[in-house]
Amino acid sequence: MTKRRSQHWYGKLDKDGFIHRSWMKNQGFPDHAFDGRPMIGICNTWSELTPCNSGLRDLAEGVKRGVWEAGGVPVEFPVMSLGETQMKPTAMLFRNLLAMDVEESIRAYGIDGVVLLGGCDKTTPGQLMGAASVDLPSIVVSSGPMLNGKYRGQDIGSGTDVWKFSEAVRAGEMTLQDFMNAESGMSRSAGVCMTMGTASTMASLVEAMGMSLPTNAALPAVDARRMALAHMTGRRIVEMVDEDLKPSDILTKEAFENAILANAALGGSTNAVVHLLALAGRVRVDLTLKDFEIGSEIPLLVNCMPSGKYLMEDFCYAGGMPVVLNELKSFLRPAKTVLNKDISGHFEGAECFDTDVIRPFDDPVKPAAGLRVLRGNLAPNGAIVKPSAATDALLETEGEAFVFDNIEDLKANIDREDLPVTAKSILVLKGCGPKGYPGMPEVGNMPIPAKLVKEGVRDMIRISDARMSGTAYGTVILHVSPEAQAGGTLALVKTGDRIRVSASSGELELLVDENEVNARRAAWQPDDPHYTRGYAKLYIDHVLQADQGADLDFLVGKDTRLVTRESH
Repeated sequence: MTKRRSQHWYGKLDKDGFIHRSWMKNQGFPDHAFDGRPMIGICNTWSELTPCNSGLRDLAEGVKRGVWEAGGVPVEFPVMSLGETQMKPTAMLFRNLLAMDVEESIRAYGIDGVVLLGGCDKTTPGQLMGAASVDLPSIVVSSGPMLNGKYRGQDIGSGTDVWKFSEAVRAGEMTLQDFMNAESGMSRSAGVCMTMGTASTMASLVEAMGMSLPTNAALPAVDARRMALAHMTGRRIVEMVDEDLKPSDILTKEAFENAILANAALGGSTNAVVHLLALAGRVRVDLTLKDFEIGSEIPLLVNCMPSGKYLMEDFCYAGGMPVVLNELKSFLRPAKTVLNKDISGHFEGAECFDTDVIRPFDDPVKPAAGLRVLRGNLAPNGAIVKPSAATDALLETEGEAFVFDNIEDLKANIDREDLPVTAKSILVLKGCGPKGYPGMPEVGNMPIPAKLVKEGVRDMIRISDARMSGTAYGTVILHVSPEAQAGGTLALVKTGDRIRVSASSGELELLVDENEVNARRAAWQPDDPHYTRGYAKLYIDHVLQADQGADLDFLVGKDTRLVTRESH
């Protein structure tokens, strides 16, 4: 039998082995804990500043039970936690820092496999990126969605209803007091957004890629079955170590294609694009924006906000991801999973219990609802739009741009009564890409100008180099690449320029004479960076563009070498 990785720490009969074992024994570990059995790291992003992940401390105990039962030794360790709703300027700025934290923690410690406990939007992809770069046996347990929000006898959804209520207040259709009263009823338990936002999307795609046990995506955070799932995951990671089943065995091109197909059926978050691209870069899978077009003809099957009317609790009770994968079975690629079986094993025997929540393939919520990739002189490297959350009539249009140079410009002017815009205007926001903000925040779903809100306008075309929340909706064109701060054509757009958008033909064109564009480019200068020290400076200097996943250039790929040098 090959010597376990952990035995390079705990199996040595010398000074270094003495140090590694002795200091672990101050926690009460007996001698036989170091006899060669698997050491399983539990990578925990629990934090009171990340409300989505506030239940993970309890779930870690379930994982530990399963690890002990299977003959392993569980050792829990913390990593940076990214509170999507709490961090400024944006949690996305720190996704790559979390990935570095996870990667270096796994590499430095004497563990043989790892269970990734995450949930909030950036924690799941950040943890997966870090684990994939070390390539030890790894498996995910998500924190799970919170219970459905409630307000005045109705279900309300995280994020989605925040945007709706906020616009209703601006339109004078909802009082500020009623808006405040909805606040406490929206977030009723531990867990991630209970809409099909980025957190639930990524948990669903982790399941579709086979990096978690079946049903991981949808079980509510407070459901006892999630604790049981954690227990079973603890058992399974010990078996995975014995099988030497690693992320590189599971995260193949076919697995990523399955995730893209599933995202379309879910009406999943646009943020899945940058996260899947970044993860693919870590495992050296050749994934590009063009690959996301395979989902463009997949119908919307899951009737959840923001693309539908239900919430994740309903999705769970209807059958969850196994049902969705079963509906997609004729499209799914063969791909190995954490069960060391084909992905078909994740939906074997799946049964739908509510066909209005999860629609059959021949009766979808919307036909051909997958993400669309747009290209043209305004986005030479691509941009994306989410038709399932958009207004169909706006997906084929031409109009005049009204430009905001940065987020401060937008906030200062969006509510001006004399703002020279109409419902046919195209709002353009610059300076919100990976380098420009920095961190590519979720501000792409710009507010509708106040004067138009009062006229009843609830959607219009908005274009930016930013992202938007997975809980958001509207005809919003995102991730324009290259971004404005990197000298992309977006930086050159002026108010009054005409822009053409065609989702059906994948076009995003600035209708300005090429000579004029070249003259503007020659005169253009980037804005001064917002940060000049620390991690943020490192990020600005090294971040890749959105079409490459916005990872740091020096983190692409992996390093699986065993660390041999000791600290004493």
